[in-house]
Amino acid sequence: MPEIVIKFNDKVIERVVTEKKRVTIGRTKDNDIVLENRGVSRKHAQIEFNDGSAIVIDNESLNGTFVNNRRVSEELLRDSDVITIGKYALEFHTVSERPDPASQMDGTMILKTKQQQQLVENDRLEREIVSRAGGSVLLGLENTEVAEFKIEREVTTIGKAKFVHVRARGFMISGIQAKIVKEGENYFLVNLGRSGKTKVNGEAVDRIQLKNSDIIQVGKSSLRFVEGS
Repeated sequence: MPEIVIKFNDKVIERVVTEKKRVTIGRTKDNDIVLENRGVSRKHAQIEFNDGSAIVIDNESLNGTFVNNRRVSEELLRDSDVITIGKYALEFHTVSERPDPASQMDGTMILKTKQQQQLVENDRLEREIVSRAGGSVLLGLENTEVAEFKIEREVTTIGKAKFVHVRARGFMISGIQAKIVKEGENYFLVNLGRSGKTKVNGEAVDRIQLKNSDIIQVGKSSLRFVEGS
């Protein structure tokens, strides 16, 4: 039977072994595979099985469905193809490498991990924060004076100067090291100071569009971006 290995940040959080003809993927709990993150549409995609083949179909999702880093509307899956939905990677295998669970399952077997449970809890907390703030928020993680900072300006500055909106710590960072700019419905992080001192998810950036749950690092300070949409 086919198996879908679900990863988040390169760590396995679920294994789905199925004998169904169709597996639905989305944010709401009525899907076969539930990806509880606001970057995932309610009915994001589905995989249909027929005569030994499998096809992934995007359900006109907002952020798209990707196979091997290529956006698709419909794609025939091959063994070890990787479907990307939001920040999740779904690795498709034509045959499960696990022992046959048919005697224990009814259609689909899902093996969850503690990390998946933590992701669900984090998403719930983020929804509460956004609801309370009424918009996008920066959550202070390390070496920052802010716990929750609502992004309500077109430009939000980050650095070590006293007049910036969010103070950051660390040697060799500029007075205004970075800024968050709102363009339409999107937010962009722009480096203004010393090279390599502004990072997103551990990678140095000059300018990047922020996505929900991105970790922003300025010097020794780190914050989580929580999107308000």
